[in-house]
Amino acid sequence: MLDTLSMYLQFPFVQYALIVGVLIALCSSLLGVTLVLKRFSFIGDGLSHVAFGAMAIAGVLHINNEMIFVLPATILCAILLLRTGKHAKTQGDAAIAMLSVGALAIGYMLLNLFSTSSNISGDVCSSLFGSTSILTLNTLEVWLSVGLSVAVVAIFLLFYNKIFAVTFDEDFARASGTQVEAYNLLIAIVIAVIIVLAMNLVGSLLISALIIFPAMSAMRVFRSFKSVTLFSAVLSVVCSVLGILISILGSTPVGSTIVAVDLVGFLICCLISFIRSRASA
Repeated sequence: MLDTLSMYLQFPFVQYALIVGVLIALCSSLLGVTLVLKRFSFIGDGLSHVAFGAMAIAGVLHINNEMIFVLPATILCAILLLRTGKHAKTQGDAAIAMLSVGALAIGYMLLNLFSTSSNISGDVCSSLFGSTSILTLNTLEVWLSVGLSVAVVAIFLLFYNKIFAVTFDEDFARASGTQVEAYNLLIAIVIAVIIVLAMNLVGSLLISALIIFPAMSAMRVFRSFKSVTLFSAVLSVVCSVLGILISILGSTPVGSTIVAVDLVGFLICCLISFIRSRASA
């Protein structure tokens, strides 16, 4: 197995997949902690459906570089979802459900009406659940992913204290002079970028798992924001690398394999938390 793995690692497409996979996993985990703590987890799921619909529209319009259209459309919907999400107990949850399901339905309908391929079911499944597209990245796509990922990490590190304040207590942050609305907007935009990047890796239906699982796993083991964020980042990267390698060796779907490894990581963290609580009782 090691010899086979060593052989695969010599191929550029595998190296590209690992680089992009690590970067996407890192970015997802950093903002995932904030989304879970702010109870914005629903945004990831809603935006993933929106990105699928936007991708279908880009295909109908014959836009060669889909990201030119998908990224702005997803960012715009992220801003709308953030504003409605603040009142989730009233109408925010319904608005998110309608937008996400509507985008999913419109995307599937457009792919059927204006199909450029004879394998519609295969194309839809590839977009929703991920495919081997992560293994067919070209150099331009890799550099674009690297650039956007570096920007996401830089924004998180640069505004770490503000994001921390907005995450835990918006009222106190607002009273201390922090522009809460601006930072919430920044978080929404960054999440939209992450989701568009992750579509090639795990598919639009599994993106929210990439964001939520590492954060939830870290919260089972650690308590401080910094510890949870660091552990979430490390766990997400490890699970992503393992998922890609397992999918290559076992010929399994890349996205589903990564999420399955994330699920195993979550169960292990739950077990650690259980053992720790029993030992201290």
